[in-house]
Amino acid sequence: MGQWRDGAGALTVEGGCAGPVPLEIATSTRARTRGLLGRDGIAGAMLLSPARGVHTFGMRFAIDVAYLDRELRVVAVRTMPPQRLGLPRLRARHLLEAEAGAMEGWGLRPGVRVGVR
Repeated sequence: MGQWRDGAGALTVEGGCAGPVPLEIATSTRARTRGLLGRDGIAGAMLLSPARGVHTFGMRFAIDVAYLDRELRVVAVRTMPPQRLGLPRLRARHLLEAEAGAMEGWGLRPGVRVGVR
């Protein structure tokens, strides 16, 4: 865990109803800073690592944010509209971002573990 590089991957949700979810991985400072800014949406999810908090200033759409701990277990899931600052989670080490409503469909909720490949 945590040995990823910027690029494409796949997200799996333990016990989730969806198959692998397309994943964009952002580990460099530049990729994490850019995130989903300037986009109209995302097919799948984006993993920001390391990260504990997120903002939606400059975003064009609402997002779901899942805060993940060191073992990739979901600590919390929040939906954030554009132009907001999310509170950092001290236990979080990584963040997942997706279009609002997507994570519920994948079965992502606190306590669930995810896989990244």
